[in-house]
Amino acid sequence: MTTTVITQATVINEGQRHQQDVLIRDGLIAEIGPDLTGKADEVIDGSGQWLLPGMIDDQVHFRDPGLTHKGSIATESKAAVAGGTTTFMDMPNVNPTTTTLEALEAKHAHASKVAWANYSFYLGATNDNIEEVKALDPNAACGVKIFMGASTGNMLVDREAALEQVFTHSPTLITTHCEDTPMIKAQEALYRERYGEDVPMSAHPDIRCREACYKSSSFAVDLAKKTGANLHVLHLTTAEEMALFEPGPVAGKQITAEACTHHLWFCDEDYKQLGTLIKCNPAIKSRADRDAIRQAVRDGRIDIIATDHAPHTWEEKQNTYFKAPAGLPQVQKSLVSLLELVHQGVFDLETVVQKTAHNVAIRYQIANRGYIREGYAADLVLVNPNQPHTDDPDSVLYHCGWSPWSGQRFQSSVTATFVNGVKMFDRGQFAAFQPGQRLTFERR
Repeated sequence: MTTTVITQATVINEGQRHQQDVLIRDGLIAEIGPDLTGKADEVIDGSGQWLLPGMIDDQVHFRDPGLTHKGSIATESKAAVAGGTTTFMDMPNVNPTTTTLEALEAKHAHASKVAWANYSFYLGATNDNIEEVKALDPNAACGVKIFMGASTGNMLVDREAALEQVFTHSPTLITTHCEDTPMIKAQEALYRERYGEDVPMSAHPDIRCREACYKSSSFAVDLAKKTGANLHVLHLTTAEEMALFEPGPVAGKQITAEACTHHLWFCDEDYKQLGTLIKCNPAIKSRADRDAIRQAVRDGRIDIIATDHAPHTWEEKQNTYFKAPAGLPQVQKSLVSLLELVHQGVFDLETVVQKTAHNVAIRYQIANRGYIREGYAADLVLVNPNQPHTDDPDSVLYHCGWSPWSGQRFQSSVTATFVNGVKMFDRGQFAAFQPGQRLTFERR
């Protein structure tokens, strides 16, 4: 393997900025310090650029197996690498669902042949698979996923006894999608009565309403406190929910919270232009909600930022409200969209690195990733903060072929992405395919 040094980049790591050289050898960060060019076969000039730990996206839907007309592990992980994501954790609502240990291992085996980035997968909980959950080796999956609100697939866990069983017996981190399905169904009936099938997209945050979100997420938090479960609540969308979580560092927390890039970027004013393209569950809500989530990122109530990348074909999205599926593709632009918020003064750069890399590694107890440290995997992204580009339809790498940011001008560009020390992406070009690695965890 080629020994590489990245020189003169501004290294953003653990709340600090330093202009340093980073030496990569045998897939690892071998040395960090000044004047390391003489120790490498390849020298990459990082002058004027930021060197960040690669984004670890703990919430994606890469649609594999069974839904590959929308996307696949191969296509979506390649797009992710182009966007500066070096590790992903994929959700279980595929076909067949990942609700058995056999299906979980089959996904890992498939990814070992096709994934451009490092990977792990969730075991999905159902109303009746508690024995599979109990039998899970805590180091064999990134976590257990519970859909506490209907989203896609048939994985709704809506029996309180079943939820309590999973919260009590899960051997590893539980992640939840929190919406109250009966409340949503009641809202759907009201809007159908009023509009028939022609419900305006602007109604989505009223149908997938804030009350449904709060009822479910507060129940999950209360249940975790009751059972002692290790809980991570995904893609929060309302100001009210922020009060459920404690501010401060992620280390030591039993209950943590997550926001997604689209909920930090878009608000309900964008439905007029983008319509079903930004239909997602839970729904994008008001500007005030978006601002409250941004503040929660800053004060540490939101511990992790992810994407919930969920592609659908363009044709599927060109439907009426009830027929258009929920979800949008993001991994190719997730990091630069967050860096755009840095340029706008919404976040500082160190916070973005903390929420997309360090905190994910801490919360999921990932071994040797998420930091720029000697001895850690060389999962790195080089970013030029002064190389503007526009999200162009011709450059979209998602299998679905479209992006919710189409036409958006970003101030920053991803220059290069290293996965396990290999420069897999370099100024728009990809290296020959090499599979990423299965995540390992430091769990008892």
